[in-house]
Amino acid sequence: MSTGTIGRLVRDHGFGFIRAADGIDLFFHRSEIEDVSFVSLQEGQRVVFKVSLSPKGLKATKVKLLKK
Repeated sequence: MSTGTIGRLVRDHGFGFIRAADGIDLFFHRSEIEDVSFVSLQEGQRVVFKVSLSPKGLKATKVKLLKK
């Protein structure tokens, strides 16, 4: 699993971007959020996720909030 920060949310379309610890921005869809609702996410929150390959490139899957 990788770690990163919610960088940008596009709430009206149900997706966002995560800035991974290595600096890469990854797309994620609301259906990939596992432990909270998409509407409760905030930019700047730390997350853990799996990196997967999609037809359009790398994306974040199995996204969960990082527990403190």
